[in-house]
Amino acid sequence: MNKAIPILEKYKAAVFGLIVGDALGVPAEFKSRIEMKSHPVTDMMGYGTHQQPAGTWSDDSSMVVAAMEWLGEMQDNEPDYALLMDKFSNWLMYGDYTPYGETFDSGISTSRAIINYGKGMDPLQCGGKTDWDNGNGSLMRILPAALWKANELSKEEIDGTDFIYEVSALTHAHTRSKMGCLIYSKLIAELLYCQDRDKFDLVEKSMLACKKYFDSMDDEEVAHEKEKYGRLWDVAAFQQLDENEIKSSGYVVDTLEAAIWCFMNTDTYKDCVLKAVNLGEDTDTVAAVAGGLAGLYYGIEAIPQEWMNILPKKEWIDELIEKLL
Repeated sequence: MNKAIPILEKYKAAVFGLIVGDALGVPAEFKSRIEMKSHPVTDMMGYGTHQQPAGTWSDDSSMVVAAMEWLGEMQDNEPDYALLMDKFSNWLMYGDYTPYGETFDSGISTSRAIINYGKGMDPLQCGGKTDWDNGNGSLMRILPAALWKANELSKEEIDGTDFIYEVSALTHAHTRSKMGCLIYSKLIAELLYCQDRDKFDLVEKSMLACKKYFDSMDDEEVAHEKEKYGRLWDVAAFQQLDENEIKSSGYVVDTLEAAIWCFMNTDTYKDCVLKAVNLGEDTDTVAAVAGGLAGLYYGIEAIPQEWMNILPKKEWIDELIEKLL
């Protein structure tokens, strides 16, 4: 990506890259890889799994949009997480931040955390902390937080991690989920400031920086959980993995690996998100996470215009991105 591109355009490339990927995967969600091989997705289509019109985005994008609005309204550097949980609650219960006023998809851990908040629990205590609470529900919505803290995250000695961890913990508070969000956020930060650098180098730099950061922590749990992401520490070997060795489930490690693998093994935005969708299973989220990376790296002009044009509420999203800055 050319370093002369305005930061606003980069933000839009990342956000719309995620939302388009999400919408592309919605009709195919939960289909197996075998089914996808027989009937691959080649274009934006409608209906399918959730019976929604073409271009409809799901919970991934709704929570991203809510987080963008929250960040755009933030008056100082002290985040009010109750306000963000209010927005998540309005999404889940009333269909706010959705394309058509209807919430048609939500994760179990995310819904449970929002219910906990509704019962009066402190926002940072709402997210699940067990092994079973490591779905991709915080990873899929961490992009606005990553952009917000990109300057700190892009430093060689990573900073801004507490904010990323806290935003994750609202719904997913297990160390593994928080670490996955940090790995993705570090890569987003590097891509934001990449200045035409090689894609492989950017991924490798990000992964090594995260490993170094985790290694520096005198924490047995972090040391244990770091191994869950072990394949990412050797980027050259990871890139060469066969598709059969990549899982595309809703488990946070699988989703993060699949998204980065698709990003590394394609050369255009379109190919990246289509590859992600055609892995099957959690198609919308894998494509959303991959789409955020690919949109940011290749630029807004690389996202097919016909896909952009079909997105509902595009102008509103544009306004929220501008306020995010």
